[in-house]
Amino acid sequence: MFPNFRHWAAAGSRVPLLRFPQGPRDMARRAIKLTSWTSAALAASGFYLYNNKYLDPNDFGAIRVGRAVATTAVISYDYLTSLRSVPYGSEEYVQLRSQVHLRSARRLCELCCANRGTFIKVGQHLGALDYLLPQEYTSTLKVLHSQAPQSSMQEVRQVIREDLGKEIHDLFVSFDDTPLGAASLAQVHKAVLHDGRTVAVKVQHPKVQAQSSKDILLMEVLVLAVKQLFPEFEFMWLVDEAKKNLPLELDFLNEGRNAEKVAQMLKHFDFLKVPQIYWELSTKRVLLMEFVDGGQVNDRDYMEKNKIDVNEISRNLGKMYSEMIFINGFVHCDPHPGNVLVRKRPDTGKAEVVLLDHGLYQVLTEEFRLDYCHLWQSLIWTDMKKIKKYSQRLGAGDLYPLFACMLTARSWNSVNRGISHVPVTASEDLEIRDNAANYLPQISQLLSHVPRQMLLIFKTNDLLRGIEAALGTRASASSFLNMSRCCIRALAQHKKKNTSSSFRRTQISFSEAFSLWQIDLHELILRVKGLRLARWVLALLCRLLPAPH
Repeated sequence: MFPNFRHWAAAGSRVPLLRFPQGPRDMARRAIKLTSWTSAALAASGFYLYNNKYLDPNDFGAIRVGRAVATTAVISYDYLTSLRSVPYGSEEYVQLRSQVHLRSARRLCELCCANRGTFIKVGQHLGALDYLLPQEYTSTLKVLHSQAPQSSMQEVRQVIREDLGKEIHDLFVSFDDTPLGAASLAQVHKAVLHDGRTVAVKVQHPKVQAQSSKDILLMEVLVLAVKQLFPEFEFMWLVDEAKKNLPLELDFLNEGRNAEKVAQMLKHFDFLKVPQIYWELSTKRVLLMEFVDGGQVNDRDYMEKNKIDVNEISRNLGKMYSEMIFINGFVHCDPHPGNVLVRKRPDTGKAEVVLLDHGLYQVLTEEFRLDYCHLWQSLIWTDMKKIKKYSQRLGAGDLYPLFACMLTARSWNSVNRGISHVPVTASEDLEIRDNAANYLPQISQLLSHVPRQMLLIFKTNDLLRGIEAALGTRASASSFLNMSRCCIRALAQHKKKNTSSSFRRTQISFSEAFSLWQIDLHELILRVKGLRLARWVLALLCRLLPAPH
């Protein structure tokens, strides 16, 4: 996956590389396992369904369960049989493996679209892990962000009637039947209240609440089955995350509280807009908020048309998320382009970032947040000893080089040379994406061992990198500088909080101010170097001044 990393793996790591069964005995054993676990999954699921008196068979019957079990079995069988006669590591093996990945990703995508709800949510999560999963999976599953199911207007009216006790025409002057957007758990409609306010009405899909716990149980059984067939893969973390986060995401009152908390927390950023929540018409399944229009954050054409500076947007996005992660430890973890809009403010004409969908947040413990600060400081300033120390404190163990590469989406060679000094190149980025499959067992092992807080941070990092790639700003050093500023502030705050000496606090404040000044100076130098005027002046001087003999 990463230049020079294979030497590390060969020298120090005992984690096996991804290998598929080569001999008939091995294949037979795994085929027997596959049959046994498929039968067990069907029996357990059938028993559960039979004994659940609240179950609607039309929504979660044998077809729904059978579809998931059959898809898992077909994907597993494809991996078990397709590569058995091809020499491991050969060019033919790599090409064939890519084809299996692609077939499997398409089957998984079809399953998510068919079973909807929780399956789409989990598929979207996997599709966001650009630098952690094979490109065949991430590129295929990304379509789930735009292929979420829509509830009918009859279902929307039913949810609003049940939760608000009134019909749509009693609550709104107008209500657009066509949703502004549909997601895995809900959809949003534009409406106008009787007092003239234009609002966005988020309505939960009516069957999601009842299906979610059953979906997670089914996924847990299937992941355990896959674990028996491929022991080197650890994907139970995915089920654990869904089990923990889905109940929170399905509570729209919790989402409203998160929106107000982050708006208050980042109120000093005049470029950030968080839509206001209208609590009088909000419930666990219906959320009413201020309607805010704009273009998606990855839409360069929209920004050029509206004269919005993509570099400014990228810098502001980095400032927001650095503040959330390093200073506050309260992180919006779903920044896919549909949830982050940009627009010109109606009153001032300044560019503004609009942050939507506040259902999924990660709360970081102080210990984790400070270790993460130290790690990023070490990565930015290329302190290899501390990179190892803080990576291991965060659960990476002997796989700390891989952990650093996963975190930065850079090669181990670039980490050693300094990620803030060596700009990412298109070839390096492509290599990391294309070769993720080579280290998939190690990556899955790492994801199962790092603190649970790290999992959503990985997802958030990859989504933000995807936005930077779309805007063409990923090679910029500004994001690292903003991160470094926040790390310095966070560590200084911690030190001041834990000392009773006024002199020591003053000393820490001076050290903090000096470090921040150094970063400001470094950023100024970088900007001057990048100015076209400076390059023109330099070129003119070279022409006018005689060359030394």
